[in-house]
Amino acid sequence: SHANALLRTEAEMFEKWYHKMEPCGPSLRLLSETHDAPPELTQVLLRSQGSSCTRGRYKSKLHGATDYFVGLTVEQKCELAERELTEMKDEIQRMKEDSEQTLQNFEAVIEEADVWWTDVKKAISDFEKDIISTISSKKGSIVASEKLLRYMEEKNRQRDLLREKLRLKNYLLKGYKKKLQQQLRQKEQMGETLREVRLQQLQVRNAQYQEKIDEKNEELLQLKLTSGKTVQVLNFYKRKLQDALVTSTSLMKGICQRKELLGKIEREAALVEEQRAEAESVNWQLRKQLSDYSVPPVLSYVQKKMAVTDLENSLKAWERKVAVAEMSLQSYRRAWNQVKMSGNQH
Repeated sequence: SHANALLRTEAEMFEKWYHKMEPCGPSLRLLSETHDAPPELTQVLLRSQGSSCTRGRYKSKLHGATDYFVGLTVEQKCELAERELTEMKDEIQRMKEDSEQTLQNFEAVIEEADVWWTDVKKAISDFEKDIISTISSKKGSIVASEKLLRYMEEKNRQRDLLREKLRLKNYLLKGYKKKLQQQLRQKEQMGETLREVRLQQLQVRNAQYQEKIDEKNEELLQLKLTSGKTVQVLNFYKRKLQDALVTSTSLMKGICQRKELLGKIEREAALVEEQRAEAESVNWQLRKQLSDYSVPPVLSYVQKKMAVTDLENSLKAWERKVAVAEMSLQSYRRAWNQVKMSGNQH
């Protein structure tokens, strides 16, 4: 099994080299890639390729012929193995370089993100210190929203001023660089040659100015990004403020409606209380008359009895109405208490 595995690996490596050649034709890709290969290896590969192409085209003609086997010598196999190993090493080195470059890019991105996050946290802390405390202490106040807008406008104005300042400085540095280059060209046209030390100093100064320009450009780009993010945050808080104002308006309307409903319930409760007092007064009078009543004649007794029955039925009806009104009053009071509690929470 070990010997078969070695042979399989060797066959796969040779097959890889074989497929690098053109399918059929006078030019072989392998020869272009291995132009410095030994002549013996080239001749063997040519014979092998020609033999395979000939067998592919004239299979019917060579069906009866005895085809000879062309193999590679040990030196040729070693040469192929060394070339394969060299290619693998080069590929590994390229992958390592690409990985290092990718890692450096990620580190630079992480460093940039850290710097940006530090600026964001500082801006958040300043915003909470200057604005959030005012808004929380003056909830629903127009002064707080105006202060928020003034804060955002001041921040944007400061960033615009800094960006403009950096742009002017960048423009001046570029103009100075162009002036130095123009002076250098004029001196070269006039035939004057600068000394080597002076030239090196100018190159160093030019490199320093170029680094400063690059730094200022990066800082300008960072300020642009920060300004864009600040505008996004400002728009977010504007939308949040508008939602809060809409919610406050709807709550005020609900409170007014609940107050009107409470007044109506109180008026109905007072009316029911008056009706209940009147019914109790009538009931008391009827009971007093009933207690002082002497036995009337039979016909009068029957008439009075019928009248009493009607009054008792009316009294029961009024008592039921009073009970229903009291229950309604209790439910309205509970609803009003819930409304007051929810209003206090908001």
